[in-house]
Amino acid sequence: MSTELHVLTYNIHKGYCSGNRRFVLDSMRARIAETGADIVFLQEIQGTAIKSQSKRRRFSYPDQPHFEYLANEAWPHYAYGRNAIYRKGDHGNAILSMYPFVSWENIDISIFPRSSRSILHGVIELPLRATRLHTLCVHLGLLEQERREQLQVLTDRINSHVPRDEPMIIAGDFNDWRRRAEQHLHADLGLKELFVQMRGRHALTFPVKRPMLPVDRIYYRGLQPSECQRLNTGQWRDLSDHAALLGVFHV
Repeated sequence: MSTELHVLTYNIHKGYCSGNRRFVLDSMRARIAETGADIVFLQEIQGTAIKSQSKRRRFSYPDQPHFEYLANEAWPHYAYGRNAIYRKGDHGNAILSMYPFVSWENIDISIFPRSSRSILHGVIELPLRATRLHTLCVHLGLLEQERREQLQVLTDRINSHVPRDEPMIIAGDFNDWRRRAEQHLHADLGLKELFVQMRGRHALTFPVKRPMLPVDRIYYRGLQPSECQRLNTGQWRDLSDHAALLGVFHV
């Protein structure tokens, strides 16, 4: 017996469209819900955001943290990890889930003071025989030196906190346009990338209207993939500057 698991990863660009001309968080919520994803990995999502009342009315800015607004009634469980804190708020990574979290922890992987990054590691209990699924939402740095050190932290985290007999998904914005992550997420970890396995190459996800860079990824272990899809056409083109990635797995 197996459980089918729909997974989405999306860098939401703080709720703004490409070019920052419009605030489109409401449309993002509708499109994400339409995918029917059981688990959603989000990057560049705001927690606290201090805005004037006029700006809130003008842009239909929600009064609650954006991860709570996106979760709404569709995903009863969620975790949020801040990785950038500034005068008028903060943003970071979030995981929305149909299933409860056993635990979660946000790991600071910042290398430079002006480039705050983190890994959000949540352990989710799936209904099938109380299976524990490890979910790691990542947003790595823009510089090669940053990513090299951050991928080593990610590798160490997996080796020390994820048992080999428990399934795992790592998803997010790796900023790895040179495709070097696999040198760090080496074969000993047993990780595979969804689009590489099913289509022979990484999905191009940035910029959304004409994707040229393969920065967003879904890695997995202990699961059987069955589908993958890049979401960058139709209404998705008018949302974030990244394309979203959708995957289907059997546990």
